Amino acid sequence: MVKILLGCTGSVATIKVLNIIENLLNSVNDVEIKLIVTQNSMHFFNVHEVPKEVKVFKDEDEWSAWKQRGDPVVHIELGKWADLFLIAPLDANTLAKMANGLCDNLLTSTIRAWEMSKPLIFCPAMNTKMYNHPLTESQINILTNWGYYMVPVIEKTLICGDTGLGAMAEVATIVEYVKDIIHKSTK
Repeated sequence: MVKILLGCTGSVATIKVLNIIENLLNSVNDVEIKLIVTQNSMHFFNVHEVPKEVKVFKDEDEWSAWKQRGDPVVHIELGKWADLFLIAPLDANTLAKMANGLCDNLLTSTIRAWEMSKPLIFCPAMNTKMYNHPLTESQINILTNWGYYMVPVIEKTLICGDTGLGAMAEVATIVEYVKDIIHKSTK
């Protein structure tokens, strides 16, 4: 059983998260998926459309699960559970938080507590102007220098009408990347 933790952020590319889940369920053998959503990501898709076999975690789950010493800490338990962490899409805001160690929501807290020996794959997705900003390259370099894997952005006409680099990779590309990392991790 491969346990994939999927995180999605406040990028318009989150409209593809259901497609990512469906493709992972259909093309990765013996897989279980849990999904962490940020508050802003829920603007772009309906969490009630997530397949029933995929448990969804929101920020409030972090706080409702813990009442006293000894209770589970959700961001720690999710990290222990997962074999692989996929963040798709990764918006500019969460990229900056990751690179600077901020952990102000369930997703970023889970990232901060992630076991570095396990693969973390991130799929940037942002407007071309944001992607071309000098901070983006330096923040991506920080993550890749830590050993995280990046699925490169693609160039296309974005939903806002701008054309250029910054769009999240195609779903099929992301799923193949995940399958490749799983294959390498099980050797």
